[in-house]
Amino acid sequence: MSEALIEQQVFIVDDDEAQRDSLVWLLESHKYKVGAFPRAEDFLAAWNEKLAGCLVLDVRMPGMSGLELFEELCRRRSTLPVIFITGHGDVPMAVAALKKGAADFIEKPFAAEDMLRLVDDCLAHERGARTRRRSEADTAQRLAQLTVREREVLDLVVAGKLNKQVADKLSISIKTVEVHRARVMEKMGAQSLASLVRQIVAVEADEAGR
Repeated sequence: MSEALIEQQVFIVDDDEAQRDSLVWLLESHKYKVGAFPRAEDFLAAWNEKLAGCLVLDVRMPGMSGLELFEELCRRRSTLPVIFITGHGDVPMAVAALKKGAADFIEKPFAAEDMLRLVDDCLAHERGARTRRRSEADTAQRLAQLTVREREVLDLVVAGKLNKQVADKLSISIKTVEVHRARVMEKMGAQSLASLVRQIVAVEADEAGR
């Protein structure tokens, strides 16, 4: 299935049956697709890297805690934004989770509109992130199709070098630089130098973040 067609889902992991059922009702009544799990271990068994949407996760649960599940998902490079449900005493732990990449947390008892707003924000963020990853993968695939000389020209052009400077650096004629540059633009699907630079910067930023 194309990533563009993947249906987002809100995953709830909470051992409190009443709260879990209440969240399922709230979200389903607002037309969200929902998956609910009573234990962190159950969600982990169902998780795979293609899941799209977000995760609403209680901090304290018997067995594997919400924080432990979050840390394991981080190790697995999960891309699901995580919203923690916390009691008052759990706020310091939730703040620590935010520093490790959690999307947000919400304290019990919470208003339905606050939860819906957080879920909406997370789903929008996840959609945008998935689109960026798809674009960066496309750029990386296009880069792999360049010849060695085309990549040399690309690197110098992106570094801000003029055609004459590229020609001098590579000991080739300006005309040859122009030919390579045109081929690079065509292969990369770039309509302008600015769009070409944005593609490369996005890929380099993604590689640096790994």
